[in-house]
Amino acid sequence: MKTSSKLTIIPLMFCFFTMGFVDLVGIASNYVKEDLNLNDATANLFPSLVFFWFLIFSVPTGMLMNRIGRKKTVLLSLVVTVVSLLLPIVGESFGVMLASFSLLGIGNALMQTSLNPLVSAVTTGKNLASTLTFGQFVKAIASFMAPYIAMWGAIGAVPSLGMGWRVLFPIYMVIGICASIFLAGTPIDEEKPQGKASGMGECLSLLTRPIVLLSFVGIMCHVGIDVGTNTTAPKLLMERLGWTLNEAAEATSIYFIFRTIGCLTGSFFLRVMKSRTFFIISIVMMALSMVGMFVSESREMLYIAIALVGYGNSNVFSIIFSQALLALPEKKNEVSGLMIMGLFGGTVFPLLMGFASDAFGQIGAVLVMAVGVAYLFTYIGKIKM
Repeated sequence: MKTSSKLTIIPLMFCFFTMGFVDLVGIASNYVKEDLNLNDATANLFPSLVFFWFLIFSVPTGMLMNRIGRKKTVLLSLVVTVVSLLLPIVGESFGVMLASFSLLGIGNALMQTSLNPLVSAVTTGKNLASTLTFGQFVKAIASFMAPYIAMWGAIGAVPSLGMGWRVLFPIYMVIGICASIFLAGTPIDEEKPQGKASGMGECLSLLTRPIVLLSFVGIMCHVGIDVGTNTTAPKLLMERLGWTLNEAAEATSIYFIFRTIGCLTGSFFLRVMKSRTFFIISIVMMALSMVGMFVSESREMLYIAIALVGYGNSNVFSIIFSQALLALPEKKNEVSGLMIMGLFGGTVFPLLMGFASDAFGQIGAVLVMAVGVAYLFTYIGKIKM
């Protein structure tokens, strides 16, 4: 990679950090559940609502990129994200939190659709998957910081300005503003879209391509497991060990710590081994994790299970996303929109898991995630390198 490209990567990685703000929804939904005395199904509405907007906005965002460019679309996403983080500072009612999480989902849908292909403007070919994985590593730093900041705010370990766990929002809002300024001042050369810009129908018609459809479903499963573990891990510890929410919040950080380690090491492994080989290793780890969460009753075994799914799921998105982009390089914006629409799995899985856990306990939620892991095994044969 040229020196100029390496320098350009820096503000893009800053944006990946901001992208990680969406993962605060896992621990936040647990605190909102406690504050407002909600049941699991209602509390899981929050992460479901965040990822619902990926279904609505992802494909239109791919079309928007063809008109205004990827960088401007990322800047728009940062503005929406900052506004979403502002709302909980001024209120904490059910309606305010719904509005905040909705805007957080819309901003993240815009960002994930536009930021990943923007990276492809400065790095291509076999380095794309590893660069996207490193971006996921940076994103994961923001993800695993969120539970700690919320917990510290709740117990008064950091100045919370009277907001308790909600101090998380102003901290991340300031970082989002800095990321916006940094990216706005960075010149990035983008290739012009080839031919006539695709319409909605043409974008959706790409789902008739087997690799696009299978990748779309794969990303649905990946994000469903991601959001599902994020919200379910603390509940497992509370249900089986009798812990309080503040004690169990550490489980979410365990998940994100190992997802962070997975992204960092994955960016290396994807350069030195075949993507298919590393994908198989990752899915086997996730399968072992599902077994561990299903049967474990001790803190140590539950932590190991949470760590396994954190590491295993850390590189799934990058591998599937890069496979889809490389399969249709002339339709990067449109394919990116469709792949990010697959993050709608973050709506489907938590809703199903909420109903399953209300009916059968957290073991029901684990079974729903296990279905997603089973599908990912079927994707192995679609990875070409």
